[in-house]
Amino acid sequence: GEVISASLTWKSRRELAYATQFAVDTYEDADGMQYEAVSVADGSRFLLIPEGGKVPEDLPDSIQVLKRPVKQIYLVATATMDMFRMLGALPDIRFSGTDASGWYIPEAKEAMENGSILYAGKYSEPDYERIVSEGCGLAIENTMILHSPEVKEKLESFGIPVLVDHSSYEAHPLGRTEWIRLYGVLTGKEKEAEAAFAKQEAALQRVTEEGSDAENAGGSVKTEQTAQAEKPSAAFFYITNQGSVNVRRSSDYIPKMIELAGGRYIFGHLGDDGKRSSTVNMQMESFYAGARDADVMIYNATIDSELQTLDQLLEKSTLLADFKAVKTGNVWCTEKNLYQSTMELDELIRDFHTVIADGDPSTLKYLHKLS
Repeated sequence: GEVISASLTWKSRRELAYATQFAVDTYEDADGMQYEAVSVADGSRFLLIPEGGKVPEDLPDSIQVLKRPVKQIYLVATATMDMFRMLGALPDIRFSGTDASGWYIPEAKEAMENGSILYAGKYSEPDYERIVSEGCGLAIENTMILHSPEVKEKLESFGIPVLVDHSSYEAHPLGRTEWIRLYGVLTGKEKEAEAAFAKQEAALQRVTEEGSDAENAGGSVKTEQTAQAEKPSAAFFYITNQGSVNVRRSSDYIPKMIELAGGRYIFGHLGDDGKRSSTVNMQMESFYAGARDADVMIYNATIDSELQTLDQLLEKSTLLADFKAVKTGNVWCTEKNLYQSTMELDELIRDFHTVIADGDPSTLKYLHKLS
């Protein structure tokens, strides 16, 4: 363990099952009090001071100090709200970067309607006056903040620590879910976090077993490659205002979910260039070449407007009329609540499995068919 202060001794590092984008180390002071040090993939670091603990005088400036449990949070990263809900930690959130109408989580909507959570401006234009006058213990941003570095600097200049949630950079869907353990540490709800994570892990295992049981019922022994090649292929995409197509990198958690659901992501090695984003923009021609024969197409409406019909999809590009999935009517659209439902991993994969394996569409929660 690294020495961060003469008054603290490193004890251990949390073992994480899937997440690679954060780490938590435990330190102890001379009185045996425990301090948690959090590091995030972007290099930012935080030291959590326990109740009754002291801030080490020799702590490097690069480590931001948080008093535990962290209160009066300004939550901008919408994907984390579901985690706070599961932890029973909504009272620790005071400000939101999304207004009441933008929330699909009933508890979050309600908290904003009754004023226990206040709207404090979107990520690029926070209401500094409101945040500062009420006091704010921490801002939790998503990686969009990288486009507005001046906002992060300004919040920090007011003494508000900023943590950038990198859960969407995790390669495994359970790595994304495992960020609940980090928020459990911040809010002093580790037990709840462990329980919630274990429940998701077990649920995911059940769903993937159901999927593979159905496949193995065929009885013939196939090589891994043939089995892979025979799985229905799926594309997950949306069309930008500029007419290019936004798709997931092959290493992203959505392709992994498609795989866990018994499908095969249509782009095998997309974006293996070591860049740190979860998506790639490609020109329509390249998308056409790569995805024209996909068995299933899923339109990602969490960014863009929700579609109801194939005609609305074809308005975005007439080239799509040539696609196999469009011809067979196997095109689906995500519901707006998909991205915020972080802790519903099993349900989501079950939905993917339903559309990939021609299941009963009336059971779907997060997808609907384009008519």
